[in-house]
Amino acid sequence: MSPLLAAETLGKFYGARVGCRDVSFDLWPGEVLAIVGESGSGKTTLLRCLSGHIPASSGKVRYRTRDGRMVALDEMSEAERRMLMRTDWGFVHQDARDGLRMGVSAGANVGERMMAVGERHYGRIRAAAVDWLRRVEISEDRIDDSPWSYSGGMRQRLQIARNLVTSPRLVFMDEPTGGLDVSVQARLLDLIRGLVRRLDLAAVVVTHDLAVARLLSSRMMVMQQGQVIEQGLTDQILEDPQAPYTQLLVSSVLQV
Repeated sequence: MSPLLAAETLGKFYGARVGCRDVSFDLWPGEVLAIVGESGSGKTTLLRCLSGHIPASSGKVRYRTRDGRMVALDEMSEAERRMLMRTDWGFVHQDARDGLRMGVSAGANVGERMMAVGERHYGRIRAAAVDWLRRVEISEDRIDDSPWSYSGGMRQRLQIARNLVTSPRLVFMDEPTGGLDVSVQARLLDLIRGLVRRLDLAAVVVTHDLAVARLLSSRMMVMQQGQVIEQGLTDQILEDPQAPYTQLLVSSVLQV
């Protein structure tokens, strides 16, 4: 069987500056991959190349569609890429305001993604929005409220509901708990972990927090200066890091 997503010698360059270089890996259905590293390591650049938000300078990103074909992202039409991002893919931004329509209600944020794939029945849209607000632990009586009235943690949960309502197979997450209070982070991480397992989602999670990587991921890639310097099973890397940089990260951040 083919992987769900494959990166082949992926690179992104900004003139002489390296965003990421020669990154290759396969992601399988239901697998969660964490990409970790300090600020400036290239992890967010890599995520944006993988998700089609920015074009890669070199290499390929291939995705296995529901009919079993491995399709290169850069060979899709703009319409095909847009549909892919509305259906099979989700993207959870660090700042939920980047992933929400802040000028419409919470329910409309969830329903809008359904409408983008052709749903027009108001009753079904409203029912799905109610269901997904419940799944992300937002009270039904907040469905008509603006995201501006939500706390940071609630906005992030709303963004997750908006992404998952169309039953994607793959979700990209960029520092999904960044900027939130520790208690809010813990609750959100429990929610994400439960949804990923119940829905059998594949995910690529960018984080600088190794505790987040340990909780969410089965496999990990460590980046430094745009390159992957170590990758393998998350527990294995955290318990027995091989690269000096990874050893420093583990000893200074996680204290394992």
